[in-house]
Amino acid sequence: MIQINDLHATNLHPVDMQNTTSPPSRKISPAVLGQAPHRLMFFIGATNLLLAMAWWAAWLASARWPGMALPQPAQPAGWLHAFVMQYQMLPSFFFGFLLTTFPKWTGQPDFDRWRYVPVGLGLFGGQLATLLGAIGWDAGITVGLLMTMAGWLAGLLTLAPVLWREQGVTWHARSCFGALVLGFCGVLAWTAFVLGASPLWAFASIKMGTFGLLLPVYMTVAHRMFPFFAGRVVPGYTAWRPMWLLGAFWPLSLAHLVLELFHAYGWLWVVDLPLLGLTGLMLWRWWPRGPKPGILAVLFVGMAWLPLAFALYVGQSIAYELTGVYWLGRGPAHALFIGFFGSVLVAMVTRVTQGHSGRALEMSPTAWFAFVAIQLVAVTRVVAEAAPDGMAWQAAAAVGWLLAFAPWVVRIGAIYLTPRIDGRPG
Repeated sequence: MIQINDLHATNLHPVDMQNTTSPPSRKISPAVLGQAPHRLMFFIGATNLLLAMAWWAAWLASARWPGMALPQPAQPAGWLHAFVMQYQMLPSFFFGFLLTTFPKWTGQPDFDRWRYVPVGLGLFGGQLATLLGAIGWDAGITVGLLMTMAGWLAGLLTLAPVLWREQGVTWHARSCFGALVLGFCGVLAWTAFVLGASPLWAFASIKMGTFGLLLPVYMTVAHRMFPFFAGRVVPGYTAWRPMWLLGAFWPLSLAHLVLELFHAYGWLWVVDLPLLGLTGLMLWRWWPRGPKPGILAVLFVGMAWLPLAFALYVGQSIAYELTGVYWLGRGPAHALFIGFFGSVLVAMVTRVTQGHSGRALEMSPTAWFAFVAIQLVAVTRVVAEAAPDGMAWQAAAAVGWLLAFAPWVVRIGAIYLTPRIDGRPG
């Protein structure tokens, strides 16, 4: 059943401009970042998004063209890149969304500022210190880990009491919280590796970040919100989101995680084939058949990358079992990371930013540019696994990520730094 709190959480009410007695100030001020969790956390996430990829693009370029010297981190750069993206950059957006929606979903008061500011400071400071450590500051990796763990812990301790206090059971909130707990375990696993434990801990952290944290959060939010969004604007649309979809998804995702942890790549198809069928069914049932605004369409175009990613996983797994060759390399993973996670990030953040700033729910030119460009970046990165001079293609994809997101980040960053245009709080 669709709850009315979903409506409030996404700010889909039309703006009543007649209630505004005077135009709000449009002056940029960092002080307004603290007015709502999504303002602070999305601003941090957008900043982290560019910083993380700027370092990675520079590292790839220096690895491909040695004349472009760049200090090498103590940890393998690819692993460090995975940690930054999975546990610092994307969780900045996760916590911004969930710190806003948990009270709405469960019918409880919004969080006070002092509850969410530490989360933002931990994730922003943690990533900044980590990247400084990657380019030469000896203590940076350790400082970044401590700040990241503090930010994560602050977020978990803020969200958990909401679940204890609610009347009834909000399974979407519990699903997201469970994924965050697994994510924190991934942070601890990476910490163990940095402190001298076996590299297997780093491997476990990376895999937990994908199939224990990112994919479950994305799937849970999609399950709750995508059919609801479509039902609000598409005539005759029937929202379909039975809970058995999440019930089937979780064990399959965890089974994929376990198989990866034991390097059983030839058997991944056993769980990825059902995941392909499940995500394909969701896309087919959720896709709005009638006329739809662009800001709705991009959600489902982005989601189309999910069954495509699992199709690549299935093909690679079967080929590996038959030939012993890992033909597609990290191609399936980047179809998931850039294609699905990146596309839906643009779609969801744009929607929340537009609605919660009093603007019309529509794709801005910079959002369209980011969304279309990220499709090309995803294809480039997947193709890079099979292309001659793959490192050059990877560097091109990283630079493409920066070019795709930079104008969008500038626009949404300016929105977070200014009051709502309708004069309302938040």
